[in-house]
Amino acid sequence: MAARSAPSCHLRLEWVYGYRGHQCRNNLYYTAAKEIVYFVAGVGVVYSPREHRQKFYRGHSDDIISLALHPERVLVATGQVGKEPYICVWDSYTVQTVSVLKDVHTHGIACLAFDLDGQRLVSVGLDSKNAVCVWDWKRGRMLSMAPGHTDRIFDISWDLYQPNKLVSCGVKHIKFWSLCGNALTPKRGVFGKTGDLQTILCLACARDELTYSGALNGDIYVWKGINLIRTIQGAHTAGIFSMNACEEGFATGGRDGCIRLWDLTFKPITVIDLRETDQGYKGLSVRSVCWRGDHILVGTQDSEIFEIVVHERNKPFLIMQGHCEGELWALAVHPTKPLAVTGSDDRSVRIWSLVDHALIARCNMEEPIRCAAVNVDGIHLALGMKDGSFTVLRVRDMTEVVHIKDRKEAIHELKYSPDGTYLAVGCNDSSVDIYGVAQRYKKVGECAGSLSFITHLDWSSDSRYLQTNDGSGRRLLYRMPGGKEVTSKEEIKAVHWASWTCVSGLEVNGIWPKYSDTNDINSVDGNYVGQVLVTADDYGVVKLFRYPCLRKGAKFRKYIGHSAHVTNVRWSHDYQWVISIGGADHSIFQWKFIPERKLKDALHIAPQESLAESNSDESDSDLSDVPELDSEIEQETQLTYHRQVYKEDLPQLKEQCKEKQKSATSKRREHAPGNSIRLHFIHGYRGYDCRSNLFYTQIGEIVYHVAAVGVIYNRQQNTQRFYLGHDDDILCLAIHPLKDFVATGQVGRDPSIHVWDTETVKPLSILKGYHQYGVCAVDFSADGKRLASVGIDDSHTIVLWDWKKGEKLSVARGSKDKIFVVKMNPYVPDKLITAGIKHMKFWRRAGGGLIGRKGYIGTLGKNDTMMCAVYGWTEEMAFSGTSTGDVCIWRDIFLVKTVKAHDGPVFSMHALEKGFVTGGKDGVVALWDDSFERCLKTYAIKRADLAPGSKGLLLEDNPSIRAISLGHGHILVGTKNGEILEVDKSGPITLLVQGHMEGEVWGLATHPYLPICATVSDDKTLRIWDLSPSHCMLAVRKLKKGGRCCCFSPDGKALAVGLNDGSFLMANADTLEDLVSFHHRKDIISDIQFSPGSGKYLAVASHDNFIDIYNVVSSKRVGICKGATSYITHIDWDTRGKLLQVNTGAKEQLFFEAPRGKKQTIPSVEVEKISWASWTSVLGLCCEGIWPIIGEVTDVTASCLTSDKMVLATGDDLGFVKLFRYPAKGKFAKFKKYVAHSTHVTNVRWTYDDSMLVTLGGADMSLMVWTNEMESYREKKSCDSEESDIDSEEDGGYDSDVTRENEISYTIRALSTNIRPMLGVKPHLQQKEPSVDERPPVSRAPPQPEKLQSNNVGKKKRPIEDLVLELAFGYRGRDCRNNVHYLNDGDDIIYHTASVGILHNVATGTQSFYQEHNDDILCLTVNQHPKFINIVATGQVGDSADMSATAPSVHIWDAVNKQTLSILRCSHSKGVCSVSFSATGKLLLSVGLDPEHTITIWRWQEGARIACRAGHNQRIFVAEFRPDSDTQFVSVGIKHVKFWTLAGRALLSKKGLLSTLEDARMQTMLAVAFGAVPSVVMSVCGKITYCVEWWLERTMGLCLPCIPP
Repeated sequence: MAARSAPSCHLRLEWVYGYRGHQCRNNLYYTAAKEIVYFVAGVGVVYSPREHRQKFYRGHSDDIISLALHPERVLVATGQVGKEPYICVWDSYTVQTVSVLKDVHTHGIACLAFDLDGQRLVSVGLDSKNAVCVWDWKRGRMLSMAPGHTDRIFDISWDLYQPNKLVSCGVKHIKFWSLCGNALTPKRGVFGKTGDLQTILCLACARDELTYSGALNGDIYVWKGINLIRTIQGAHTAGIFSMNACEEGFATGGRDGCIRLWDLTFKPITVIDLRETDQGYKGLSVRSVCWRGDHILVGTQDSEIFEIVVHERNKPFLIMQGHCEGELWALAVHPTKPLAVTGSDDRSVRIWSLVDHALIARCNMEEPIRCAAVNVDGIHLALGMKDGSFTVLRVRDMTEVVHIKDRKEAIHELKYSPDGTYLAVGCNDSSVDIYGVAQRYKKVGECAGSLSFITHLDWSSDSRYLQTNDGSGRRLLYRMPGGKEVTSKEEIKAVHWASWTCVSGLEVNGIWPKYSDTNDINSVDGNYVGQVLVTADDYGVVKLFRYPCLRKGAKFRKYIGHSAHVTNVRWSHDYQWVISIGGADHSIFQWKFIPERKLKDALHIAPQESLAESNSDESDSDLSDVPELDSEIEQETQLTYHRQVYKEDLPQLKEQCKEKQKSATSKRREHAPGNSIRLHFIHGYRGYDCRSNLFYTQIGEIVYHVAAVGVIYNRQQNTQRFYLGHDDDILCLAIHPLKDFVATGQVGRDPSIHVWDTETVKPLSILKGYHQYGVCAVDFSADGKRLASVGIDDSHTIVLWDWKKGEKLSVARGSKDKIFVVKMNPYVPDKLITAGIKHMKFWRRAGGGLIGRKGYIGTLGKNDTMMCAVYGWTEEMAFSGTSTGDVCIWRDIFLVKTVKAHDGPVFSMHALEKGFVTGGKDGVVALWDDSFERCLKTYAIKRADLAPGSKGLLLEDNPSIRAISLGHGHILVGTKNGEILEVDKSGPITLLVQGHMEGEVWGLATHPYLPICATVSDDKTLRIWDLSPSHCMLAVRKLKKGGRCCCFSPDGKALAVGLNDGSFLMANADTLEDLVSFHHRKDIISDIQFSPGSGKYLAVASHDNFIDIYNVVSSKRVGICKGATSYITHIDWDTRGKLLQVNTGAKEQLFFEAPRGKKQTIPSVEVEKISWASWTSVLGLCCEGIWPIIGEVTDVTASCLTSDKMVLATGDDLGFVKLFRYPAKGKFAKFKKYVAHSTHVTNVRWTYDDSMLVTLGGADMSLMVWTNEMESYREKKSCDSEESDIDSEEDGGYDSDVTRENEISYTIRALSTNIRPMLGVKPHLQQKEPSVDERPPVSRAPPQPEKLQSNNVGKKKRPIEDLVLELAFGYRGRDCRNNVHYLNDGDDIIYHTASVGILHNVATGTQSFYQEHNDDILCLTVNQHPKFINIVATGQVGDSADMSATAPSVHIWDAVNKQTLSILRCSHSKGVCSVSFSATGKLLLSVGLDPEHTITIWRWQEGARIACRAGHNQRIFVAEFRPDSDTQFVSVGIKHVKFWTLAGRALLSKKGLLSTLEDARMQTMLAVAFGAVPSVVMSVCGKITYCVEWWLERTMGLCLPCIPP
C-alpha cells in the first residue's frame, strides 16, 4: 500500500498575502537591510520591496500578536497567543531562531520591547494580572516579574535615557516602573487636573524624564516623572494607536486615518491624511507607523501596508493588501490562468495574480461571501453568500450577470459542471440546487438526500453525476441534472470524477487518523497528475498525502503557518502551486509544489527549523512497515517508573497524620538503638533498562549505579564506596570529561540530577524542577560546564543546564516516544542529539529553548529505533546504533550510510581516539576503525574465557551488552544480566561485580555459622554469596520457576527453596543439587523455615492460606495449619520447635502448634515471654512501634532480630531500612533509617554473628551488605541517618518570651484594618467604567447610584509642605535579634524600628534614615566582606508571594548614602525573619515566616534566586552562614539545629545529632555563633535552664549551663 509512506514531494511557502492589522499595533518596522518586517497568522514575514520577495520565520505554533525590533534592527522578537505561549527572538536576515523564551506567560504575549543596548527584553502577558516580565533574552532567563495591572496593557517601552526604568500604559492608567535587583516596582502616573483619567494606547520616551503618550480621545499627554504636565489637544480626532520615535522626531497614527510627524520637542511638522489620497477610503484606521529617513510605513486596520515617501505624501504606495477582519472561506482558482479568487465576510471578492504576487481586482458585494467558483471557460464567477443568495459576475470587469436568492441559509459550496452547462449550489439547509447556465441560471433540479448541511460537492468528468458531503460525514451520489440518488455500488464504482474535494469517500480514507470520527478536516483537493492530495484542517496545518489513500492513518508531510483553522485549500490550474486560506487569520498562503524529481537536486529544503515539527511527526501512527521491535526494547518501553507514593510526598503525608501522632507522643518513647549500620558492599548492577552507565574514573576505579546508590568500585582491593544522596532508583549516569565528577538522574515526582565527586563522594550540585517522574539520560558537554538531561514525562523533556550554578539554560519537548540517549556535541557546546524510538533529532540551543530537526533519512534507510549515539571526529559527524543491528552514519542531519554491526540491537557505543567500539544484544564487543569501514576485532563474552580471578560466574554465554567503556588497557562491559566484566585486549575476561537479573528478588537466608547467604529470585536462579571480604558469588543454579523464599537447615548442609508454582525443593547447600522436592500447593510459596535445633521439621507457608509442616527425615507431610483468612507472609518457630508464629496479609498474628498444626490463641502478654528461635514477624505488641505514621500508605515488609534480641531491623515499601530497639512497644518508636534501596525492601537478615545485615531490594534486584557498628565502636563517625519521624514534646517548659515570640502573627500594614471607620470606595474596588464594547444593555431597573468620587480629582487643596523625618525614638528588640551593628569602626550604630533603617552617629547623636521599606522591618545584617563596606540588608513583613509591591522583600542598601542597591521580592509569604551574608559577601540568605519557614539563597547583586527549600515546620529564629564559607550555614529555632550545604541550586540539610551526652534532648535554640575553628558551632538554648551548647561538625559535644538570672 502506497499510503504507508509519506509522499516524496514537498511544498515550500512562497508568498503570504495579508498583514495583521486588527487587534494589534506597532507591528511594522524597517530592518537594517531596508526590508520590512511584520507578521500575519503564525508567520513572521520579512519583505524586500526592492526584489518583491518574502522570507518567512515559522518558529511559532499559533497567532503572533506582538513584535519588537532590536535597536540594531537585525533581530526581531515576536510573541504569540496560546495556552503556553512563548517569545521567539530571530534574525531577520537568516530567519533562524536565536532564542526562545517560555514557561512564564499564559494566554498570550501582548507587548514586547527591547532596552537601549538590546540586552534585555520586556514582555507583557494576556493573563488576568497582565504580568510584566523582564528577560535576559540571550540566556533565555527571566530576570524579574511583577503583576502589571488589573486591566489590559496596550504598550510598554524602556526609558532609553534612564537605565532600569520602564513605562507601560493601558486601560485608564499609565505606570512608571523601576527595576532593582529582581523587583519591578510601579508608580502610577498622576493625571491630576491637567487632563482626564483615560485609556492610554501608546507611548514614547524622550530626554529629561519626559514621556509622550497617545490617548483614546486623540490627545497627546506629556509626562514629566510620574506627573502629567501638559496635553496636546486634538492631535488626532480619534484614538492614537501608534507612536514611533526616530532620530528626527516622532510619528503618530490614529483611528482618524491621519499620520502626523512631530519634531523632537513635539512641535508639529506635517500631517498626512491617508483618507484623501488615491488609495484611501472612508473609515481607514492606522494601527502602526514607522518613520525612517524620508520613508514612512503605515499599517492599517484592514490589512494594508502603505509606504509613503515624505515629499510625495499624497501618493502613498500600497505594498501589501489582504482581507479585512471577518472569516475567510471562499476560494476558487481560474481554470486556465494563474489566478486565485477569494471572498470573505468583509464582503469583498478579490482576484490575485499568483505570478506577480499581487491583487489585480477587487469588488465589494452586499453580503458576506462564503464560497466561489469559476466556470470552465473562465468567463463567469459565481459567489455564494451568507444570506442564502448567490451572485454571478463577469470575471473580466466584475459586472453582475445574475443575483438569485432561493434559500434562507448560507450557501457553503457551489461548483460548475465540467461541460459548463450546470451550476450546483449547496446550502446549509441540506439541499443542493442545480441551475442551467445557458438558461440564465434557471433552476433545473434539486438533490434532497442529505440530513445535514452541505460541505463539499464534486462533478463527474462526464457531468452526469454529482457527489456531496454533508456535516454528518455522509457521502451521497446523485444523477444529474434531475437529482435522483444513486445507491448501486457498481454504478458508483464506475464513475470518474472531474475533481476530488470531498473529505469522505474511499479514495481519501487515509486522511483521517486511525481512531477518529471527527470533522476537523475542512477541505481537500486532489492532484491526479502528481498523485498527491492536499488537506486543510482546524489545527492550522496543511498536509500532503499520497492519492488515492485508502487506509486510515496514512503517512503525510505537514506544513504549519496558519494559526487557527485553515478553511479551504486548492491546487492552481497547472498544479504548480497550492493556495490555502485561513479562517480567523484571513490570510492567503501560496505554496510552491516541488515534485519528486526536483527533490533530488533540492536537498537544501531539508526539514525546516521550527519549534513545532513541520515534518510528519504524528504520521508515524501506522507502524505496520516497521520490523517487530526487539523483545528487549519492547519490554523496556513498557516499563513505567510511576510510584504510588514518591519519597517527596512523605512530608505532606506526615502532616496529614499529625493528629494520630499527637495522641501517641504523649507517652515517653524509647531512644533509637545505639547500634548503627553502614553500607559495606552491593551485589548488583542496573543493566536491564539502562545503557552506557559504567565508566572508569581518573584513578582507574569503576563507577556505576544500582538501586538508589552510585557505586565506586576499586577492583584492586575489591571494595566499594557509595554516593547515597539519591532516594529512589537511579536511571542514568554520565561521567565528566575529566573523569572525576559523575552525574546521576533518578526517579521522582520532581526528579533530581546529582553531580558528585568520585573522590570525596560529596554532591557538588543538585538539579531539579524541570522533569517529571524521572530522568532517563544525562550527558556532560566536552568542556564539562554544561549538562543535558532527558525526562520520562510524556513529552520526554530535554533540559540543558549550567550545572555548577544549578541553572536551567534551555528546555524543549523531546518526543512523544521514549528517548534513550542524549549526547552533546564535543565541538559546539550549543548542539546536541537525542536518539530513541523511531527518533533521531539534532538540536541547537536558542536562548531558553532548543530547536530540533529530525534526521533526514532519505532513501537510504527506514525510520528505525535508535538505541545509542555518539559524535565522530568532526562536529558534523554523528553515529547511531539501531534496534536492528545497523550503525547509521550522519553528516549534519542527513543519513549518509548504514553499516551492519551486530545481530540484534546495538545497545552501546563508545568513541575512541582512532575508532569506535560497539556492543550489542548478541553479546559481542566489536572494535571499528574511525569510519566504520572495517571491524578490527571482536570479543565474544563466553564462559570459557573467564579468567581465574573472577568474582563470580557467567550465567550464560553472549549476554546482552548494555554498556561499554574503555580505559586503562581494558574494555569494561556491563550486561543486561547485571554483570560487570573487564575484557583484556588479549582476550581473557574478568567478572568484577554481579547481581540478580530482571525480576523481583524476595528470598534471602543467611547461613547458620558461615558468612554466606543464599538468595532466590523471580529470575529463576538460586545463588550463594560470600559475605566475607572476597565478596563474590560462590554458586548459582537455574530453577524451573522463580522463587520467593529460602532457608538453610540448622546444620547448614541443606537449603530449602520455595518456588512460585507452589512447589518447593531441598538442595545440597554446597553443590546446589536436588535432594528432594514436593508440589502440594498451587500458589506462591511465601516463607519456608526449618525448626530450630536438629531441623527436624520444615514449615512451608503459601499464598493459598495454608502452612504445611514436613518431617525432614521421613520426607512426609505431617501437619497442615488452617485458619488464616489471607495469604501467609512470615513464619517463625519458637526455640523448642513446638510453636509457630504466623503473619498473614490481613495483618493477623496467629499461632499454631507443631507438628500437627492446631491453632492456638495466646494472649499478647504471654507472647513476649515465649522465647522465639527467630523473629521475622512484623505484627504484635513487641513491634507495634515499627509501623510508621503513614502506615496506611506503606507496608513494613520484613524484619529480623539480632541474636542478642536487642536490635530489630526492618525493611519497608518505601525502600527504607530502619533499626529499632527491641521490643518496640508503643506506637511510632524512634529509629534510625537508611536509604539505599529504591523501592520495596523485600527481606532483611542478620548474619549468624550479627556482624552484618543483609538486605534485598525487590525491584532493584540488589543485595546489599551492611556492617553493624556497635555503640562503643562508632566514636567519631558521622555515618548516621536522619533520626526518627517525629520530635517528642519532652523538653520541659519554654521561657515565656520565647513562647510569645513563637506565636506572634504579623499583620501586614498594607492589609491591616483601619482604626477610623472610613466611607467611600477604594479606587481599586470602584466599578470600572464599562468599556465601549461592554456597555450595559438598556434596562428598566432604577439607575445605579453614581459612584463616590473618592479621589477628588480637580478639587485642588492647599499644597502641604513635605514632612521630613528628623529623629526616631525606639528600637525593635521585642521579637528581633542580632539587629544592632557597629559601622565605621564604632563611630556609627545601625539598627531599625518600624519600617525605617536608622544610622545613628554615636558622637553627634544625629540620625539618618533609609525609608524605602513600606512595612515593618524584622531583621537586619551587615556585609562583613571588605569589598562591600557599609552594605546592609534588611527584610520586611509583606503579604502573599505574588511578586507585587506588597510582597515581602529584602532591601540591600548602602548605609552611608542610603542608595538602594538591590531589592529581592521573595516567595516567603508573611515576611522575612532572618538575613545573613555569605563569606564572600556575594550571597545572601533569607528565612521566611511562612508555614514551611522557607530558606532562600540569593545572588543579591543580580537579584537572582539560587536556591529555595522548606526549612523546618516550626519557627526558625536565626540562620547564619559559616564565616569562612559560601556554601554552608546553620539554622536554629524551635527544637532544631540544622546544618545546611548549598549544592548548585539545591539545599541539603542534616539535623544536629545529640551525641552520647547523657540525657541530651533537642532544645529550642535561640542564637548561634561560630568558634575560632569554624566547624565548631555554639548555640544558645531557650529552656528555662539557660545553657550554651557546643557542636562539632554536626554532633553536640558539650553543654554548659549559665547562671540563671
